Amino acid sequence: MDTRQDLKKAKRLVVKVGSSVICEKDAVSQGRLRALAGQFGQLNRRGYETIIVSSGAVAAGFRKLGLHCRPTTLKLKQVCAAAGQVSLMIAWEKALGAFDLKCAQILLTADDFSDRSRFLNARNTFISLVEMGVVPIVNENDTVAVEELKVGDNDTLGSMVANLTEADLFINLTDLDGLYDSDPRKNKSAKLFLEVPKVDKNVLNLAGTDGGPLGTGGMFTKVRAAGRLADRGLASLIANGHTRDVLIRIMAGEELGTFFKPSKKTRKARKHWLAFAARPKGSIIVDQGAALALVERGKSLLPGGIVDIVGLFDVGDPVSIADRTGTNIGVGLTNYSSPEIKLIKGHTSKYIEKTLGYSHSEEVIHRDNLVIF
Repeated sequence: MDTRQDLKKAKRLVVKVGSSVICEKDAVSQGRLRALAGQFGQLNRRGYETIIVSSGAVAAGFRKLGLHCRPTTLKLKQVCAAAGQVSLMIAWEKALGAFDLKCAQILLTADDFSDRSRFLNARNTFISLVEMGVVPIVNENDTVAVEELKVGDNDTLGSMVANLTEADLFINLTDLDGLYDSDPRKNKSAKLFLEVPKVDKNVLNLAGTDGGPLGTGGMFTKVRAAGRLADRGLASLIANGHTRDVLIRIMAGEELGTFFKPSKKTRKARKHWLAFAARPKGSIIVDQGAALALVERGKSLLPGGIVDIVGLFDVGDPVSIADRTGTNIGVGLTNYSSPEIKLIKGHTSKYIEKTLGYSHSEEVIHRDNLVIF
């Protein structure tokens, strides 16, 4: 998917729909949903598999519960999400049903992505649904997710779902036409980028941090999500969900929104999961020599370069790797538990069996199970 014309070859699409696209006066708009549902119906008839990541639950819920503004505390957000999710799904089911589409609700937490077994189980459910012609509608399970374990915003959630389902394209619908060189709400001369070849620090700086009154993510989270998918080799688009037939026109190759090209050099699915979804259970501190070997020479982590560990973890757990200054340099799957590493740290690999009485591997973390940031 290197160009917009390549998008016609896509089969599986993940479309994130922002609150600003589907809500009107703090309530889910059936008219706006119907307009989108009509496009999903056309895509379905043309053979596309579609997955929707829908915002709007909290926005739908706070007015429903008689609140006068969007909640700021986790407790109230969860209450509003629980109440609003019902209204959101009823509205989607009604809108899609008018075009003979069935839908299914999938609520996810960060743990569903960080735990490899749950990650694969979720993937199987998604694949089964789309193969049956059912449209999965995804949201974060805000009602049970605690703050420190939340994905946090639906832009990030959408990119994670695109990776999980091995989608061909991620389309992020918002109330702006795409990424500009400055805020178009403040600068009428702002220029729209039709294409971004690479998401780097300069591009992220352009994206800023401000979100709309109903959403949790601004342009920054959208661009960051596109960058993460580019790293995986997937194309993304940020476009205006209020544009007439926006999805149909995008898939026809029309120059709407900002197109983010996939990277030529990509991470495999396992390493992408490690980099962006896995939640480290602890940390391994390494000396300068080991840090250089990992970062500059692409080596595996050997016990001789380890100076300390933080936390408790078991064999196969994801752990972060940091240097003596505390700088996080990577994440990997460990071949040894934290008690075992305490005994072998600072020694060469040949002493592993002598010290432990056995040897799982010469490496504490093999480079195939290691991602350097």
